Amino acid sequence: MGVMANFVVNVLPYITFIVFVVGVIYRIAVWWSRPSPIPIPVFPGQRTVGSAIVRVLSDVIFFRSLLQFRGNRILWLGAWVFHISFGLILLRHLRYFLGAEAVPGWVAAVQGIGIAAALVISIPLLYLLLRRIVHADIKWISTPADYFVLLLILSVVLSGLYAKYVARPFVVDVKYVIRSLMALKPVDLSTVTLNTAFLVHFFLVQVLAMYIPFSKVMHLGGIFFSPTRTHHFGGEAHTKQLEEA
Repeated sequence: MGVMANFVVNVLPYITFIVFVVGVIYRIAVWWSRPSPIPIPVFPGQRTVGSAIVRVLSDVIFFRSLLQFRGNRILWLGAWVFHISFGLILLRHLRYFLGAEAVPGWVAAVQGIGIAAALVISIPLLYLLLRRIVHADIKWISTPADYFVLLLILSVVLSGLYAKYVARPFVVDVKYVIRSLMALKPVDLSTVTLNTAFLVHFFLVQVLAMYIPFSKVMHLGGIFFSPTRTHHFGGEAHTKQLEEA
């Protein structure tokens, strides 16, 4: 294989790992260091630490904030299906990082669900993309970065499906490549069979991983630092009666 294939397989993965880890640590450090001297919860707010934790978890798991208004029901469904599908796809790919004897039963069991999720995830992605194109208000506040990340994720999904059902690479070689990278061992590409479909998919996945820390996709981490969700009243009343002068 050529120089480009060698770069994608043997060099870029380590660059991707460093950029992703450093980027995530940097973003979290920035959020952590920002001063927040006073609680600023909004009505109805949280009275205790426990209720604040429940509030954050409900937003993370069920996207509760998207259900506050009726007009967001379809958006909530699309976003929820997308995130659940994305998680299942990640779980399915765990088998490539584990030895054949070390693959847990639940990882093997999730393979079929993960494939179904890969087929389903294109629907909410297309909905979220068309929503930004069709709705004038959403289009007006959308930036090139909003379109880029949706198109990038969609490209990752479609290239993965193409490699799965059309131009299938030799799975044993794919797993060998991943395991070799984890062991910090360069892969001799002359000894493995990696087609163009896999290389394109692998490249796009790495681009997405490097882009995540510097994009809105990092909202999964940022939600845990949102003052309106994490701060609480500490048992005080939501409103206070002010005495007239």
